[in-house]
Amino acid sequence: MNWRKSTQAICLGGLLIALSILAANISFYSPQSNLSRKDTTVKLPPTQLSGEEIQKQAQAIAVKVMSKNFLGSGIILKKQKSIYTVITNAHVLRADKPPYRIQTVDGRIWQAKILSATSLQGNDLAILQFRPTNAVYAVASVGSFPKEGDKVFAAGFGFDEEKQEAKNFTFTTGKVSLVLPKALEGGYQIGYTNDIQKGMSGGPLLNRRGEVVGVNGMHAYPLWDAPSVFVDGEEADEKLHKMIVRLSWAVPIETVRISPQARILGLQKHRRRRQLPGG
Repeated sequence: MNWRKSTQAICLGGLLIALSILAANISFYSPQSNLSRKDTTVKLPPTQLSGEEIQKQAQAIAVKVMSKNFLGSGIILKKQKSIYTVITNAHVLRADKPPYRIQTVDGRIWQAKILSATSLQGNDLAILQFRPTNAVYAVASVGSFPKEGDKVFAAGFGFDEEKQEAKNFTFTTGKVSLVLPKALEGGYQIGYTNDIQKGMSGGPLLNRRGEVVGVNGMHAYPLWDAPSVFVDGEEADEKLHKMIVRLSWAVPIETVRISPQARILGLQKHRRRRQLPGG
């Protein structure tokens, strides 16, 4: 009798286990269960890089812009087939006459063509292109408009006044201190605390993800104390002017995104509808 009861108990227990497994499988493959999992997926924010990683990335995309001698810095923004497109400051090219040349991270020098037919709407920017042979170079990733307080990294090639030649690659850390609601002459709108040396004009300003957010162009405390003038001709008041001259300045890469030249620089398909500060 006890043997029969034990047998029945074992059979009943096995049946309950089987039903539990079946129910779990039905629940697992339920379309509703899959939908629920998709709805609760958490998207992680873009990865922030270490300072060392950002420096390596900046060094890979930064170039020297030269004529007969060193003129300034530039950023590789696009590669199409074998042609690379570089953005720099217009005032860098005004320092000497063409022909211009580009020196890449591997030390090789390439003849460059200025796209003189293009206009960057009065911004202190210019576009060059070069065609290397048997060489491949990194292209910059482009970020969105930075906010005040954001940590930023400025890169480029300083100029040695005594030796009259370019220094080694320079990389400085700071933060965005002032974002103007409207740009200064030349398109300068991002003010930051990083030290910018002569020769770093045209180099990249990067965020913590290693994305280019601006083009370096003006260093703090210029030799002459000219008024700070906005693109519409209005002068900044004395209080704002004192704040402006204490900072380095960059033209936002967002300015290029919304310009007619976005396609030339490979930025058109990444164009965002984000509004500029004060816009």
